[in-house]
Amino acid sequence: MDFYQEKITTIHNFYSDNERMLQHLHDLSFIRPAVVVIPMLYEEIENPPLTHIISELNKCTYIKKVVVALAADDVDHYKKTVDFFEQLELDHMIVWCNGPRITTIISGMKENELDITGFSGKGKDAWIAIGIASLYAYAIVLHDADIVTYNKDFPAKMLYPIMNPQLNFYFNKGYYARIKLNEKTMHGRVYRLFVRPLLDTLVKDVRHESDVLEYLQAFRYTLSGEFAFTRDLALNIRVPSDWGLEVGLLAEIYRNTTLKKICQTDLGFYDHKHKELGNSPSEGLGKMVNDIMVTFLRIVNETTGTNVSETFLKGIQVKYRRSAQDLIRQYNADAICNGLHYSRHQEEKYVDTFAEIFMKAGAQYLKDPSGALLPDWERALSAIPDLREQLRDAVHADLNEIKSEHT
Repeated sequence: MDFYQEKITTIHNFYSDNERMLQHLHDLSFIRPAVVVIPMLYEEIENPPLTHIISELNKCTYIKKVVVALAADDVDHYKKTVDFFEQLELDHMIVWCNGPRITTIISGMKENELDITGFSGKGKDAWIAIGIASLYAYAIVLHDADIVTYNKDFPAKMLYPIMNPQLNFYFNKGYYARIKLNEKTMHGRVYRLFVRPLLDTLVKDVRHESDVLEYLQAFRYTLSGEFAFTRDLALNIRVPSDWGLEVGLLAEIYRNTTLKKICQTDLGFYDHKHKELGNSPSEGLGKMVNDIMVTFLRIVNETTGTNVSETFLKGIQVKYRRSAQDLIRQYNADAICNGLHYSRHQEEKYVDTFAEIFMKAGAQYLKDPSGALLPDWERALSAIPDLREQLRDAVHADLNEIKSEHT
């Protein structure tokens, strides 16, 4: 346990009077309503964590609505998801993000010179759901659907710094220890072995122009997909559509608010579904590393005077590898003292693979440095003022169609 504060405010878990916090959130919810957004694939209804998440959400009286951003291949999968969420007692809506009605609306945006049809994946689904959620919320919290260690305090800790008028933070990001307690193993390899050493290297190389990189470095778990923000901030940021979502989102937060309104909160131990490495930069953790690297290069190019070139990439690659190797030695000591199973050899192999992907991602960026960011909602609404209502009505129409079939 430590008291250390970063460049942004860090809210530690010294001793949480959770019942007091939950009661205060309940009282605040009448004037500052909160909405939970959960992006998910259809397959996740078959995984035990989602059932547990719903059970815990049912205890959260301070949440006004849950918006599920669903990616499902067909209407049967959509129906099964709707039926599955009947066990959620909170007011909720299932947004079939790639369903025919919402797809028609998204395609129609092109008539107003807003074309997002080329985007797909979690980022786009989150963008759609956040737009709908903003119709109901003062504060929005977003988290994944595969969190094994989820409990009712999880969204509360994310929302409290934002909903409490004494604090009035605009953005809160969760951080945690990626330890699988029953197996005594250390996870979070993409952060530990790629993002952390890469950030350390970039900060040293870019030096006096590295304000945004030092800000990113201040987050204890840069890749956590759990965060909360105010509705107004949510409407003013551009969302990346690929695996660079978390890093790109933080860069957008930096552009749109002040550091004193940003915080991070300790969520304790955390476990969720683990990805395999994959055999190429288009699979598994390899795809994640590739997209994150491209996002970092875009941030460096946009915010500093550094010339991102092949020579720059080769120099960073060498320094990244050495930084990662130094961290592996430290992780090994930490694991030994805590009785965790840890393979230095396996970790070194990950670094070797990430270093190879590093250069491929760099070549991809140099070939096409254009961004992969969705437009912010304020821009979308200036072009199509009732876009959120159109999407909301499509959600209701999908649900009414199912109900009419049952009667």
